[in-house]
Amino acid sequence: MTVLSVPVPGVCVRVKLNIGGCGPYAHIVADFEPPGPDGGLELLNAVPGERLPAEYLPALRAGLLEGLGGVMAAVLLTDGSFHEVDSCARGYEIAGHQAGRAALIGAGLLPREEASTLRWATWPGRPRPRHRPPQQPGRSNAVGHGGG
Repeated sequence: MTVLSVPVPGVCVRVKLNIGGCGPYAHIVADFEPPGPDGGLELLNAVPGERLPAEYLPALRAGLLEGLGGVMAAVLLTDGSFHEVDSCARGYEIAGHQAGRAALIGAGLLPREEASTLRWATWPGRPRPRHRPPQQPGRSNAVGHGGG
């Protein structure tokens, strides 16, 4: 059994999909810790129900399980929010998945390059994306152009 060996605090995920004017919205902030003696996924919620309704917790848990990929962890929800119209279970499932993957990267259990696949997640120490250098005047970035 693989366990999260180091804490990864402050994982923040804000899912905002705009599909035809509205779409899934979810927002969570979580601290990931090594699991307790029972192992498994332990999900603790310190967010008041008016900020994060309990109805979204099963979907969030399912997303965390998928995102952690069998790695055991204790997860403390420290903040979150919802939108009365746009929040749905699928949004929190996505948020949980991204939070779990972010925790694995933060703990060194996934390569740092994987961070580029996490569209909505941030965490302390997140690798910054590598950008291509700006094109110099008079030079082409094209590859394979003909020449003599």
